[in-house]
Amino acid sequence: MQAAVMRANNAPLEIEELEIDDPGPGEVLLKTAASGICHSDLSVIEGGLPFPPPTVLGHEPAGVVEAVGEGVIDFVPGDHVIGCLSSWCGVCKFCTGGRPYLCLTQFMGRPEGMGPRLRTTSGEPIPQFGNLSSFAEMMLCPERSLVKIRSDMPLDRACLIGCGVTTGLGAALNTVSIPAGASVVIIGCGGVGLAALQGARIVGAGQLIAVDTQKWKFNLAEKMGATHCVNASEVDPVAAVQEITGGGADFVFECIGLVPTVQQAVAMTGRGGTTVLVGVVPMSETVPISASDLTLQEKTITGSYMGSNRFRFDMPKYIEFYLDGRLHLDEMISSRVKLSEVNDAFDRMRKGEAARQVIVFE
Repeated sequence: MQAAVMRANNAPLEIEELEIDDPGPGEVLLKTAASGICHSDLSVIEGGLPFPPPTVLGHEPAGVVEAVGEGVIDFVPGDHVIGCLSSWCGVCKFCTGGRPYLCLTQFMGRPEGMGPRLRTTSGEPIPQFGNLSSFAEMMLCPERSLVKIRSDMPLDRACLIGCGVTTGLGAALNTVSIPAGASVVIIGCGGVGLAALQGARIVGAGQLIAVDTQKWKFNLAEKMGATHCVNASEVDPVAAVQEITGGGADFVFECIGLVPTVQQAVAMTGRGGTTVLVGVVPMSETVPISASDLTLQEKTITGSYMGSNRFRFDMPKYIEFYLDGRLHLDEMISSRVKLSEVNDAFDRMRKGEAARQVIVFE
């Protein structure tokens, strides 16, 4: 099979021929139909999220089951599935406490003694990324990284639910409780931000303010429910939000992961409001924040990891949202590309020219 291999940081991915193992106990072999291209993949390439090469990136997939390993009862060949990073063990305190997305075993990989899932034709092991590695024509995954979906859901749109949509939509639907009529700010109108915006609309937010520096994204944001748009390249976004909301928003979702925008998010949050950190700031950086601002105005800052998901429950629901018209996915796709065009897609992402791009396989 062909796959895009990261051989070094800050270098183009290389299209290589790889071999994939047969499914072992609890594993599922998939034919990849489509994979979204997520900013987290770019963060790995550029070193912001440490993961050593070589590896096959990609963690936003949809595909069709080819074969299953011993003990797999949830899937059969022909099933349409979405893959998710949030694999779970089912027995730890986070799984049994209702937060399986925090499971400590989700990135453990294959049990000791088993060979690699991926290898080159010469036998070199190629580690998977998050037990998925969807920049490849085939995938071999733990069954608990997958969820079966309706066969009438288009897979090139279903793949977006695997990460970006679940992360943004879930931040608004699961991480916090947004009351009807609340004022909400979304900083960053890429795929994750547009999903968070839609989540806020679905639960009945009042003022829904989109903040970005790319003017072209505001048409998308308005189609998805934004009542106001703030171009942070032209005005002070904090002052603009405070003026629109009369002192600060009830909820502010930071969906980029930069130190300055995190600071702006806290400043945009009104008295008694909540800042939700959805974007991942590089692990080597810290964010200075005024503690007295939090104390004297009783603001709350919370993180949201992967939309606080229970993905086997959430993702089929999000598909229903799409099929009944509440969730807009078609409009989020800026382009569909071949696997061989993945590096061009990352260049467009670096330039801010795309909301979400999807690799479509034959």
